[in-house]
Amino acid sequence: MLESLHIRNYVLIDELDIRFPEGLVIITGQTGAGKSILLGALSLVTGGKGDASLISDGAESCVVEAGFRLPADSGSLRALLEENDLDWEDGSLSIRRVLYRSGRSRSFVNDVPATAPLLAELATLLIDIHSQHQSLLLTDPAFQLRVLDHFAGNTPLLEETAACWRSLQQLRREHAELQERIQRLEAERSYNQAQYNQLEAAHLRIGELEELEQEQEQLAHAEQIKESFAQIRSAFEPQDGAGIDGSLREIRRLLERSAKFIPALQDLSGRVESARIELADIRDEAESQDERISLSEERLATVEERMSLLYGLMKKHSCQDIAELCALRDRYAGELDSAASAGETLAEMAGQIEALEARHRDCCSRLHERRNAAAGDFQAQIESSLHFLELDRAVFRVGLSPAEAGASGSDRIHFLFSASGAQPVDVARCASGGEISRIMLCLKEMMARFVGMPTLIFDEIDTGVSGSAADRMGQLICTMGASMQVFAITHLPQVAAKGSAHYLVSKTTDPQSGRTVSGIAQISGEDRVREIARMLSGATLTPEAIANAQTLLKR
Repeated sequence: MLESLHIRNYVLIDELDIRFPEGLVIITGQTGAGKSILLGALSLVTGGKGDASLISDGAESCVVEAGFRLPADSGSLRALLEENDLDWEDGSLSIRRVLYRSGRSRSFVNDVPATAPLLAELATLLIDIHSQHQSLLLTDPAFQLRVLDHFAGNTPLLEETAACWRSLQQLRREHAELQERIQRLEAERSYNQAQYNQLEAAHLRIGELEELEQEQEQLAHAEQIKESFAQIRSAFEPQDGAGIDGSLREIRRLLERSAKFIPALQDLSGRVESARIELADIRDEAESQDERISLSEERLATVEERMSLLYGLMKKHSCQDIAELCALRDRYAGELDSAASAGETLAEMAGQIEALEARHRDCCSRLHERRNAAAGDFQAQIESSLHFLELDRAVFRVGLSPAEAGASGSDRIHFLFSASGAQPVDVARCASGGEISRIMLCLKEMMARFVGMPTLIFDEIDTGVSGSAADRMGQLICTMGASMQVFAITHLPQVAAKGSAHYLVSKTTDPQSGRTVSGIAQISGEDRVREIARMLSGATLTPEAIANAQTLLKR
């Protein structure tokens, strides 16, 4: 229930702090006093749009804060709070919306920042505002279907149907996307196969190009390399003297002979021997490399031809190296394999779609049966309520017709109505404003009994109704207030007299500044009698109006 409302600098409201009780709460006031401003402020905390025009003149921001008391059975509401990491203490919930002159706004739930979409989602579980224009919902087939489903208790089956439909639609999209992919792969098959064959025939090997480049360098400079090796060999074994090996052997021998007298020379002898062995290895390795150097022009041509092929493939496919060519080859191979396997996947998906379609048809069939079974009791209860509201000859019927299958089944609902007892037709074609108001009240009252609606606000739902019918509407609204919190913004004294609490919206003008402000205050006793009398007789209060008001309040 809505426990409190705090408003600061909102349109004509400078400062407002007010608390509300349980049961039926009546809100009245002269036309233009600011009742719509009050509803506008509530729309802000329920995620409605706002701009700088809502901020009072001279203020930089406006604040609207609503305090709610959560019922003990509000499992879905508490689950939503926990899902969004929002704490609630002792079953209380505070929603605050701050709107700035710049157009920016901030929202808080229990002092924790929240988004406007979250406020809107919370609002569906906290408060239901029925404004005058909402009566147009009566002609909306989706609304009609939703009301009947609430009455029939179809929520679990509807959730199953919607989940099945979402899965079916997702699978259909994936099936269509796969079909398009297969068509693309088939269209590209010849090209992909040709590219793959060319790359596969090249027998690509990562690192090969670097090896070829090195070999090509050697082959291109083979004569120069051979000449260098010949000079190296000549340096090791010159023709006009002893070679390096012989010289080092002689040096070692002389050092060993002198070491008999100078022991430290023995170490030098060992180092010379090591140098001789190392140089011998260098000579042998140089000779080995010399033998491997080829002067073959044929091999050079082969290497350069292979390099030309690899460079050509890299340029053609815009690749930087052989590794990218290998990756491209593998991708073409994957595309070709995918084309082969996608057909099997497509067949599997077609089977899954068929199974989901069968499941969805079953859900639709069960929904239709439940709706058809509930329609009789539903229309009987609405018709009984309409008779109570002095539409004595009213006929209300629920028509079901086939519709395109979807998340809510495969039925289309038609509310049919006749105020005179004649053959009922579509409610949008025959109901007057007062009749639509009464039908909507009956529907809301029924939903409140079968759904457990949140705090309900009626904004002049009694428009177009007067006399004893208005009194009956007041009784029906009062009955709803016995089990839930109901706000009724009304111009009818018969309705206003039914409430357990009465609030008056008024507008005053500051004589000094000339500024007009709106306010709301709870009235009782003589003040309430005078307000009911004003609603009966207008600006001039007559003794008869006072007496009539007292009579209405005693009922």
